[in-house]
Amino acid sequence: MAGPLVAVFKREIKIILSYPIYVMCMVVLPLFVTVFFTSLMDQGQPLNMPIGIVDDDNTSTTRRLTRMIDSFQNSHVVAHYPTVDDARRAIQRNEIYGFVYFPQHLTSDIISGRQPRMSVYYTNTSITVGALLFKDMKTMCTLANAGVGRTTMRARGFTPEQITAYLQPISLDMHMIGNPWVNYQLFLCAAFVPAMFMLFIFLLTTYSLGTEVKFDRHKEWLATADNNIFKAVYGKLLPQTLTFSLIMFVSMSYMFGILHFPAPGGEWRLMLLALLGVLGAQGFAVFLYGLIPSLRMSMSVCSLLAVLSFSMVGVAFPVFAMDSPLQAIAWIFPMRHYYLIYQLCVFNTYPLSDAIAHILMLILFALLPLLVMRRMRRAVNEFGYQA
Repeated sequence: MAGPLVAVFKREIKIILSYPIYVMCMVVLPLFVTVFFTSLMDQGQPLNMPIGIVDDDNTSTTRRLTRMIDSFQNSHVVAHYPTVDDARRAIQRNEIYGFVYFPQHLTSDIISGRQPRMSVYYTNTSITVGALLFKDMKTMCTLANAGVGRTTMRARGFTPEQITAYLQPISLDMHMIGNPWVNYQLFLCAAFVPAMFMLFIFLLTTYSLGTEVKFDRHKEWLATADNNIFKAVYGKLLPQTLTFSLIMFVSMSYMFGILHFPAPGGEWRLMLLALLGVLGAQGFAVFLYGLIPSLRMSMSVCSLLAVLSFSMVGVAFPVFAMDSPLQAIAWIFPMRHYYLIYQLCVFNTYPLSDAIAHILMLILFALLPLLVMRRMRRAVNEFGYQA
């Protein structure tokens, strides 16, 4: 009974070895994006981003403030500019990401208590860079203001306890659960790398199905499967399933084993999640091809949904903060369920029962091709190639 399935399996292996695009999409590119994304932010977050200083006051106080902001890990003072216009043009030339402006008489205003004003300018074309630089610059201004206040109150005879109560009435004791290192790499790579895998799975699945008709191999394909569309499809996709699963296991081993990404939930959950992700992505791609039996259109829809997965996964912007229609649409993206299972069961060690809805959704995606098998057989036999 398994004879036709094995025959289709062997036939597909010959096709994979005959066309370099399969090896590129299943092995080379997935491994490349794994190394690329993990090395892109190997320090956890951007460090030593270049900024400039415009110092019209040029006193020991402004030089101390310059050294203060230069001591922050995210900022690095690389240049001093004579005017604000020069610093602005440096930002436009991408030489610096921001600058601090110390106006004239800043030190005298500080000493006399005339509410001095410092200006900070930063580019927000990159949201991450802009947010980090704004945090450093604002911290520098806040510390400078607190330092002046402490010196003034000490000269007036206030005790250290009174100064602390006035300058810092509330003391924050912060504990960042799950990611105390504030390491962007840990949660970005855990989402973007599988999303790239699913992009390759979407495109290669629809491509492999569509090219059978485009290259007029569909009759041989079905004949090898004894005219059974189920055996034809699953036998054809089985080599891709095994290869993608193996490469995803290698990718997970690299990130969570060699790079020591935190996985307190256990490696076996990672392996199970990787397998569910591959099967769910393949099933969803076959379902889309069954609905739209056109190579060009099905690949276009799959690529669109795969690219949208980067936004709908909820890493860059939380899904619960989106509009209600977008929150509902997020359920049709396999990557969304993959990431929630990872977040709940691998990263936060909750039991699998807490993510049962998302596990069932990935299983449902894997079973979706059953709904379109008859339509796919009819499309292959009757419609022929549709550009």
